[in-house]
Amino acid sequence: MLALWDTTGNEVVRKLAAERRNAGGVASGLALNLVVIVDEGRSRQVEDAATIAAASHPCRLLVVSRGPVAGVDAATANAKDRLDAEIVVGGRLGPCEAVIMRMHGRLALHSESVVMPLLAPDVPVVTWWHGTPPEHIAYDPLGVVAERRVTDIAQCADPEGALRQRALDYAPGDTDLSWTRLTGWRSLIAGAFDTGNANAVSAVVYAGAADPLGALLRGWIVSRTGIPVRLADSADGRLSGVDFALADGGTLSLHSTGDGMALLRRPGHLDLVLPLLQRRLGEELAEELQRLDADQPYSRALAAATGVGGLGERPSVRTHIWQDPAWTQAVGAAA
Repeated sequence: MLALWDTTGNEVVRKLAAERRNAGGVASGLALNLVVIVDEGRSRQVEDAATIAAASHPCRLLVVSRGPVAGVDAATANAKDRLDAEIVVGGRLGPCEAVIMRMHGRLALHSESVVMPLLAPDVPVVTWWHGTPPEHIAYDPLGVVAERRVTDIAQCADPEGALRQRALDYAPGDTDLSWTRLTGWRSLIAGAFDTGNANAVSAVVYAGAADPLGALLRGWIVSRTGIPVRLADSADGRLSGVDFALADGGTLSLHSTGDGMALLRRPGHLDLVLPLLQRRLGEELAEELQRLDADQPYSRALAAATGVGGLGERPSVRTHIWQDPAWTQAVGAAA
């Protein structure tokens, strides 16, 4: 591990190359670049997740933590432009080479000027926001350069509103970890209908009104079957189960038992207790890194959940839209 305080982008590039030589090719054969935007103080969570994901997808990890931007308010009026960096090749991160960067002052608005020279050539770029994503991904140049963009609306103050915003701002290549967390539910539901049960004619998903998992599961069922699906409140406000009304008058139900298991009830079959897939953050991230093309099932589920159509037909390439927080706040105050 090498720490660089109050350094420059050129120095970080030079030191990374030197650390790679000294490591003797520990992180050779990189599969992708993983760029992570994270709030100050949460870099350790990102490192832990990247260590798990890198076991399946060796990557160059570039973590960007942006401090207060100079000029946004009186407290930041004199904030100094500064770059601190930590370089790790192998070691505690496994088959991964990482640069953890903390940017202060106006430099935080131009993080791409430091990150772009650090990208490993000829491999894809994935950008992950571990925290509240930008309202429009095109506002962030680190999202514009990526082929795949991963958000997590569960960390937003208003997940329900954030889900709709992700649909309004969607471009092929976007995904969200709330969708990834539905993998266990989707697998069990699909498996339940593989045994020759009658077709479903309607369904009820039990979840909180503000739970994005419930909305996305409803959207997935609608997009796959075309049947009407209603959302109903669950006792704890989280996704807890789903009931299907069948064409022969029966009911198929799948409900969480609260201990990492789910109870499946089907007409003519014994009740089954099945494992409901629950994973760590790094394992969820590793699943999303398995594919670098557009996630069409997600776009269809997102469209059905929010009522925003035509997501799959949008262009996958974004153009960066410059936004200065200091200017935006000044305009808002004047208005």
